[in-house]
Parts: sequence; C-alpha cells; structure tokens
Amino acid sequence: MELQQLRYALAVIDTGSFTVAARQCFVAQPSLSQSIRNLERELGVELFERIGRSFIVSAAGAAFADAARSALRAVENVRIEVDAVSGLVVGHLDLVALPTLAVEPVSPLVGAFRTAHPGVVVRLAHPDGTADLVRAVLSGASEVGITVLPVAERGLVAHPLGRQEIVAVLPPGSRRRTPIDAHALGRLPLVANPVGTSTRTLLDAVFAESGVAPTIAVETDQREAIIPLVLAGAGAALLPRVMAKPARLQGAAVVALEPRLWRDLGLVHRTSALSPAARAFIAIAAPAR
Repeated sequence: MELQQLRYALAVIDTGSFTVAARQCFVAQPSLSQSIRNLERELGVELFERIGRSFIVSAAGAAFADAARSALRAVENVRIEVDAVSGLVVGHLDLVALPTLAVEPVSPLVGAFRTAHPGVVVRLAHPDGTADLVRAVLSGASEVGITVLPVAERGLVAHPLGRQEIVAVLPPGSRRRTPIDAHALGRLPLVANPVGTSTRTLLDAVFAESGVAPTIAVETDQREAIIPLVLAGAGAALLPRVMAKPARLQGAAVVALEPRLWRDLGLVHRTSALSPAARAFIAIAAPAR
C-alpha cells in the first residue's frame, strides 16, 4: 500500500468524481483509477460501488476515509516534527470553527498565531453545526475545533475559551431598549438558521425552557443574510453580541435577553498526538493556567 494510493482514493471521496480527483492530483484518470483498483485488491474490499458510469462510496470506503486521513496526517507530522527541531517555520494547521465564532474568537486567535508563526498556513473550515465539527476533528480532517461547550464526545479534549453573550437584534424602528424575555420575543417574527445549527439549537432551547412557541418567519442557512434580513424588516434574530454591532450601527435595536443568555466557548482536539502547529495554536488560544 502506497501513500499516493491513499491520496488518490481520498480525492475521489472528497470530490465525488474520478475526473476531478485526477485533475487535482495532477495524474491521468486511467492511472488514478488503476491505482485505486490495485488498492481495493490489496485491501480485499470495494471502496466504491460502481453504478453504470456513476458511483457511491461504500461502507468500507467510508471507514477507509477516516483511517486514511489519520495515516496521512501521521506521516505528515513526522516531517513536520523534524522541521520543528529548528523552530516552527513550515507546515499547515487544519482548523474548523462554527461560523458564528468567526469574528470572535477565531479571527484574533488566527491572527495571533500567524503573527507568531508566519510560515504556517492556516486552513479554516466551517461546518454546518457542532456535530459536523466534532466529526471533522475525530476523523482527522481538522486537528483543532473551536465550538460551543460542552462537547461530550469520547476521544476529545476540551479547553475553555471564555463566554459569549447572545442578544436579540430587532429591525430598525423598534423602540425597545430594555431586555426582552422569551414571551415577548415569541410574539415577534424571527429570522433563524436551520434546525441543528448552533444558534438555532440555542434559540429553540430558550423557547422550550419558557414554554413558548417561536414564530419562525425566515429560515436560512446563509448566515451572512441574517443581518440584512433583520435590517429589511423581515424579523428579529438572536446573534452573538459581537456580530450584532454592525446591525446596531445601521439602525437595528440590540437588546439583551431576560434572563441574560451566555454560551461557553472552547477549543477541542483529539487525544492522539498533535502536530507542532496544532500544539502552538493551542498554547496561544488556551495557555495553561
């Protein structure tokens, strides 16, 4: 089994296409296909179920993907560890973070890390929700995740990063300036992310605890559209206070919830060995106390 075979198979799994995978790997498609067939013979399983000219990833292929990513990362870390003897000057860091944490704390942490280690490339991925983030870290697709705590998942270590307040953002023209409770908020049309995302989970929990049924007027997975929708009068929204600041500058009313709502943020990584870049990032983001 060769490392290149693992890379070829993962490229097909990630792109969903033998043609695109071959292009990304800078190899002729027949050569890539033959290499994968040789790998399947060696493993004794089919990684892909071929259906005419199309295919799907088999159950064995899904299991292979996680193991292959871990193997490639381990090999890469051998090289990086050698480079680290003379200082962390090369390599990359695969980081995954919830989109609502991009402004705070992800941006300042990545900025501080890049200032300290300018030779390391940061590859930042955005999952659909906490479950996707956890899967990315456990599978080895990302080494470090920044998310909402708690994360009760075996095989992960968590480091607290502080708290973030969630506030209500009301359309321009709202006269409300005092904190708003779930009952009053439930009478307003709301702009929200789909079920399963971190902020939607928080919103649903607030209303469930108060026994109030929310009025979801607009549901969108385009997070960058939420503030424009609020400003256009489509409804109110619950957002981290740091994300609500631009809306307030454009005329929206930003008020605290009653009772105040906070969420705990943290950094998670696997219990297995980390690359020098990941260790350096953790030292900056969550220094030992």
